[in-house]
Amino acid sequence: MAIPLARWLALKRPVEVLTLVALAACVAGAAVGASADRLDSLSVILGLAALIAGILATRAAEQRIGISASFLVYVLAAVFLGPRSAIVAAVVSEVAAAARGRTRLRRVVLINLPANVLPALAAALVVRALSAGPGNRVGFYLSAAFAALLAITLSFIIFASLRRLFLPHLEQVGPREFLGFVPSAALNIAVVLAGAGITVEVGYAGIAFALSAVFTFSYMAHLLEQSRHRAEQYVSLSWGVLAGLMRSLDVRDERAARHAAAVARFARDMAADIGMSEQEQELAHTAGLLHDIGHFALSDRVHERGRTLTDEDWLAIQRHPELGAEMLKDLGMYGPVAEIVLAHHERPDGRGYPNGLVAEEIPEIAKIIAVAEVYDTLTAKDTYRTRMSSFEALTELRRVAGTQLDARFVEILAGLLSGEGVEYRHADAADFDSELDMERRIRQARTG
Repeated sequence: MAIPLARWLALKRPVEVLTLVALAACVAGAAVGASADRLDSLSVILGLAALIAGILATRAAEQRIGISASFLVYVLAAVFLGPRSAIVAAVVSEVAAAARGRTRLRRVVLINLPANVLPALAAALVVRALSAGPGNRVGFYLSAAFAALLAITLSFIIFASLRRLFLPHLEQVGPREFLGFVPSAALNIAVVLAGAGITVEVGYAGIAFALSAVFTFSYMAHLLEQSRHRAEQYVSLSWGVLAGLMRSLDVRDERAARHAAAVARFARDMAADIGMSEQEQELAHTAGLLHDIGHFALSDRVHERGRTLTDEDWLAIQRHPELGAEMLKDLGMYGPVAEIVLAHHERPDGRGYPNGLVAEEIPEIAKIIAVAEVYDTLTAKDTYRTRMSSFEALTELRRVAGTQLDARFVEILAGLLSGEGVEYRHADAADFDSELDMERRIRQARTG
């Protein structure tokens, strides 16, 4: 059952009621006091454009400010038609956007409508005060530019102020966000001037065509935002599953998560030291985090300290690269990670597993992972064997260089460690969650 308006207002806080009353008074006063709007086929074009702009509206996550073609539409309505038409265009576009986005009524009425309607009204009043029409080209375009600048600035100020007043629990926007918005604002003003010029020089058919191009761009921006959101969800889900598996593995084998973090850090730094690209460094880091994920599929007995492993246990252990690669492929991780995980126990002399690859057949990053893994296993305090010093471990790595490990990457690691302290050389404090840095990976997914 619908709630009567008076009762609905009585249920709200006084400041909200005052905001609504002030908004209504401003709009009503300006609409009544203004001279009649120009009404012709342009009114129909901009009315339909306002509806379409609202339907195609999207949100810029980085700035948290609503962006759509509605700004262009209501400023053009202000420039060519008048205050009442500008108000109608702003209301239509915002209501359509709210309906499509299922925005809460309170937010629409108290924040979004004031942040669009009042700037539209202000722009129309400025144009009528400063411009005698397109006959004076310089004055007309200057008044249109000033009106657009005023509208976009006023919109930001109203939005930021009302958001702080009515939604204080959310992250706020301020001067820093406004400065970040300046390039977009300048572009919007330029588009308004272009639209005004097209209307004057080409006519209504021209502005209709130009608006259709703007709507096409808005729709593509909407699709891009959807794609980014899905990528963010997908990465969050995939890494959430993998992180959960690693933590479960760490319960069975207390060194698993720390070892993965240490190998990831060493691998990334080695990749950077030899001049690999940022993408390859990220790949080395990710593969380091996940190189032993296949251990999750092994039985508990192979993780028990002090147990003598049977031949069957060793055969099972040698399957963990394959199991890990299959798990990563099933979760849709991009191909190179699975390939590196599969090959990280291959040896230059061809005696590695699972495929017995020789030096030139082994991916470079898999060779890096192998060196980092052996080094951390020898130097960590949670290892199964007697702990070695960094010097002793490097001596052992050099002994097997060229057969078990790639000699080039052994020396790369040695050079890297020479300038570091004990905390780095013995990665006892390596932390899986810090190396995982889920928020960073989600941000990367958004940027592609």
